Amino acid sequence: MGKIQIAQPKLKIRKGDLVQVIAGNSKGIQGKVLEVNVKTSRVTVEGASIVSKHTKPNATNPNGGIVKQEAPIHISNVAFVDPKSGKPTRIGRVRNSEDKLVRVAKKSGEEIK
Repeated sequence: MGKIQIAQPKLKIRKGDLVQVIAGNSKGIQGKVLEVNVKTSRVTVEGASIVSKHTKPNATNPNGGIVKQEAPIHISNVAFVDPKSGKPTRIGRVRNSEDKLVRVAKKSGEEIK
């Protein structure tokens, strides 16, 4: 008997996408996705969910001290920003003319690059 594989959900938000935080302390902040963790369904958004991290002295930070950095947010708390209207929207997947699956903004129907 082998290990049972649990299927990971298909996440529609990718690294580099412009998203808006729709819940939590950083609500309303727009920023680029820096990192996507598929296992935990969390994303790190530029400028959102800033936390203070205490660091020991190391090569990059010789003095150590308190460093401000972004913490991951659950993917359900962010919404993709429509490239046409600039408002939060959902994402769908549609086959284009070359028979390839592409992401599409639900509000404007525009293809997402």
